[in-house]
Amino acid sequence: MPVKVFFADLRANIKRSLLDKLGELMDQVELAGRVKPRGLTALKLHFGEAGNTAYIRPVYVRRVVEAVRAAGAEPFLTDANTLYVGSRSDSVHHLGTAVANGFAYSVVGAPLVIADGLRGAGATAVPVDLPECAEAYIGSEIVEADSIVSLAHFKGHELTGFGGAIKNLGMGAAARRGKLFMHSNISPTIAADKCIACASCIQRCPAAAIKLVQRSPDQPAPADSQNPELVARKNPDKCIGCGDCILACPRQAIHIAWDAQVPELMRRVVAYTKAVLAGKQERTVCINFLTQISPACDCYPFQDAPVVGDLGIVASHDPVAVDQASVDLVNQAPGLPGSCLKGAHQPGDDKFRDVYPQVDWTIQLDYAQEIGLGRRDYELVRI
Repeated sequence: MPVKVFFADLRANIKRSLLDKLGELMDQVELAGRVKPRGLTALKLHFGEAGNTAYIRPVYVRRVVEAVRAAGAEPFLTDANTLYVGSRSDSVHHLGTAVANGFAYSVVGAPLVIADGLRGAGATAVPVDLPECAEAYIGSEIVEADSIVSLAHFKGHELTGFGGAIKNLGMGAAARRGKLFMHSNISPTIAADKCIACASCIQRCPAAAIKLVQRSPDQPAPADSQNPELVARKNPDKCIGCGDCILACPRQAIHIAWDAQVPELMRRVVAYTKAVLAGKQERTVCINFLTQISPACDCYPFQDAPVVGDLGIVASHDPVAVDQASVDLVNQAPGLPGSCLKGAHQPGDDKFRDVYPQVDWTIQLDYAQEIGLGRRDYELVRI
């Protein structure tokens, strides 16, 4: 029997606002029965990197906070620190960024708790017993929570094709040690014949793993190289696999082994999602916001133009079904002119494969279904 995924579009009127429809979604998914009374409920979301504005609007989050509290539980907003160096790489900067982006207590009505401690070391090892790993290192405050509500801004992603509930939980709730494990197989290579020695990758690399070195005689420089004698070179021992250099390069000179490395990363993210939900699958709700559907992660200090128009909000008990429904809704929508889409502008075209042709996003959904996290077969129920 297909899993029910509830969908609210963005149509509203004076008698029924979008916040009202969000409340109806939570009623349909029986949120009140899936949070533990008098327990602590983690609202897992992405607060947005400083400079990014595509993340979920705090006013929507407040409506979820109110629903959780009305159900007799106590909500807190949470995320884990980032692997890369940015505005959310430690709890002090992370909390400051969250407040600057509108997630202050006075706005959302709930406290903010960074899940993995001051510098990302607050991890709890959770057994998963999968080929990818025997145990996963999850932010301790999320492990200790009684219930979880995943609030994911649905968008594209350069390593997983898209980011939804699975990535929000698996990657987002991992402590620094877990994030490093998931990225450890991603080691980009630099094509010397395309490198123009502009140093953009060096400026973006959080691990100082790239430097300009003397170009060898058998590596001719491009005609427009800014310094023909130099070429960028990566130290694989320092690389943390964050992938920032890939998008930073203006000449697309940096690549990874998409066919081997990215599938493994996706399976590791799914394995970590299993750890996050361990013992809580009956106390979990997943809500994806299909708004400002940008082509890349909210971890960047900017966001590109959305690939399709705002579509609405989907909710389910099932992280696999809610992500599958989100993908389908995006792909069924017409692509927006002026976006980074190259050719997938028609309804039915795969927007994510257009932006990231090397990434097979179905891998994460297939594997999540295989290990029992949920089902790809769903029934979309419009409210």
